Amino acid sequence: MTAVRLDALPTYVWWRFTRHPRSVGAARRLLREQARSWRAPEEAAETAVLLLSELMTNACRHGRVSPGREIHVLCIVADGNLRIEVSDAGDGIPRRCRASVDEEAGRGLRLVAALAERWGFCPRPHGIGKTVWCELPLMASR
Repeated sequence: MTAVRLDALPTYVWWRFTRHPRSVGAARRLLREQARSWRAPEEAAETAVLLLSELMTNACRHGRVSPGREIHVLCIVADGNLRIEVSDAGDGIPRRCRASVDEEAGRGLRLVAALAERWGFCPRPHGIGKTVWCELPLMASR
């Protein structure tokens, strides 16, 4: 394994999005561009984009966002790992569902759990909403 060169600043990025399906695609594009500037391996970058897409989709579908509130995304690179956090004003507890074969939704958190090194959620610091996060290593195979 070779460590990722992370000599491009910043080591974190933060974005705000409206609760709209188009925000999912915008978040994916932004993270893909940022991963290039961090010189993350392509496979790790694509996994990170997929994980962000799942967390953003859940926030857009289930997170209540009243006027003046938005979905926030924070991506932090530290110690060779990428942490992705998606925060919304919803008070629901994220849980992995068992989707049947013919259901179109309900697999997002199972995918996150399968691809991320770790994942979880916590209440937001000021008591409104939650943050769902995941972490993955940014390592390249030789």
